[in-house]
Amino acid sequence: MRLFLVLGSISGFLSVALGAFGAHILKEKLDDYSLGIFHTGVTYQTTHALALILVAILIKFFPQCSSLTWAGWCFTIGTVLFSGSLYALSFSGVKVLGAITPIGGVLFLVGWALLALFGWKSFS
Repeated sequence: MRLFLVLGSISGFLSVALGAFGAHILKEKLDDYSLGIFHTGVTYQTTHALALILVAILIKFFPQCSSLTWAGWCFTIGTVLFSGSLYALSFSGVKVLGAITPIGGVLFLVGWALLALFGWKSFS
């Protein structure tokens, strides 16, 4: 699906930009703890940008497989919730934002499980 390729590419672009922003600008503005939270968000965003691109490629060859589409949406929404909440937490220091992070993490897990399910069904 073209959408997941575009979303994965934009997410990858943003993760590089945010990583550079964190390394060069935020290191003077945030304490080590907050900077670590920010970098965790960048790391997971980068990983799942690549996962989205993988999903897009697989959908090209297996367009009928709904588990791939669901995996793509789980990775997309998971990135917004997981990384987005960590970015907001690192800037604001509002700890309650950390309660959103696990929801994104669960979506990542569901996305990976759906990808495994696809692999099991399609290549057995």
